[in-house]
Amino acid sequence: MTASRVLVTGARGLVGEALVFRLMVDQKHIPVAAVRGVTRLSGLCSVLPLELTAPADLPDFTHIDVVVHAAARVHVMRENVTDVMEAFRKVNVEGTVRLALTAAAAGVKRFIFISSIKVNGESTLAGKAFQADDLPYPEDAYAISKYEAEQRLRQIGQETGMEIVIIRPPLVYGPGVKANFLTMLKFVGKNIPLPLGMIKNRKSFVSIYNLTDFIVTCIDHPGAANNTFLVSDDCDVSTTKLMRLLASAMKKKSRLVPVPSVLLKTVGMLLCKRAVVHRVCDSLQVDINKNRILLGWSPPVNIEVAIQRTVHFYQEKR
Repeated sequence: MTASRVLVTGARGLVGEALVFRLMVDQKHIPVAAVRGVTRLSGLCSVLPLELTAPADLPDFTHIDVVVHAAARVHVMRENVTDVMEAFRKVNVEGTVRLALTAAAAGVKRFIFISSIKVNGESTLAGKAFQADDLPYPEDAYAISKYEAEQRLRQIGQETGMEIVIIRPPLVYGPGVKANFLTMLKFVGKNIPLPLGMIKNRKSFVSIYNLTDFIVTCIDHPGAANNTFLVSDDCDVSTTKLMRLLASAMKKKSRLVPVPSVLLKTVGMLLCKRAVVHRVCDSLQVDINKNRILLGWSPPVNIEVAIQRTVHFYQEKR
C-alpha cells in the first residue's frame, strides 16, 4: 500500500508541529509541512510556504492525498483591529475556503479541518456533555468564523467529492502549550495561592498526544469521511482537580483557597472579568462515544501521564 502524502497547515503551532513529528515517527504517511515563516521542521521533512490570505502563496498540492488544516487566526489578548469579525473571517473562513477549493481542484481525497468545541458553545450543564451532532451555538467571533468555515467546507465537499472531516477539540495542552494553560503552569510553579479550592465543575481537555492520535486515525479511516467529531482525554476534571494534578506533577503542595464559585463569579462581574471567571468556573464536557462507535478509537494516553509530560517540558525549558 502506497503511503499517503499528508499536507499539514499551521505546522509551526502546537497541533500542526506535533502532528508532523508524529507522522515522521509512525512512517505510515509522508508529512509535508505548510508554514508561515521559519520552522524547525526544515531539513526534517518537506516544507512549503503558506499564507492563507494570499492566493499566490497557497501550497503546491501536487501528489498530496490528504490535507490537515490546523492553521487559523486564534484569540489574542488585546485586539488591534477595527473589525474583529472581519479579521477572523479573512483567515478562518476565506483562507480555509480558498485552500479547500485549491486542494479539491488538485484531486486531494480528504480535507481534515481542525475546528473548535466553541462551535458547540461556551459551556455545558454538569453531566450534559456536548455531542458531535448537536445544534451549534457559536458565540464569539472566533467560534462563528470556525462554524462558517465548517459550513462552507461541507458545501465544497458536496460539490467536488472531496471528503471533509471536522474535528472540534476543547482546550489542547501538551509540551510547549501557551495561553491559559501556560498561565496555570506559571501560577502553580510559583506557589501562588489561588481561590480555586471549591470549584465543582466538569471540564474536558485533550492532550496533544490524544489529539494527534485521533487525527492520524481520521487520515485514512473510511468511517471518518464527511463526519464531525469531538475529541477529549475522556476524563473530565474540575478546575480544582486540574490544579491539583499540575501541583502533584511539579511535586509542589497545592495552594488552593476554598472560595465558592458563586463568590468568584460575583467578584468577576464587579471587576469586569466575567468571561475569565466563567471559563474557570463553568463546565464544558464533550462526549466521544461517536469516535468509539464509528472509528473504534479511544484515547491512548491518560490525563495524568499527559500532564506529567507537559509539566516536565515546562520545567526543563524555564
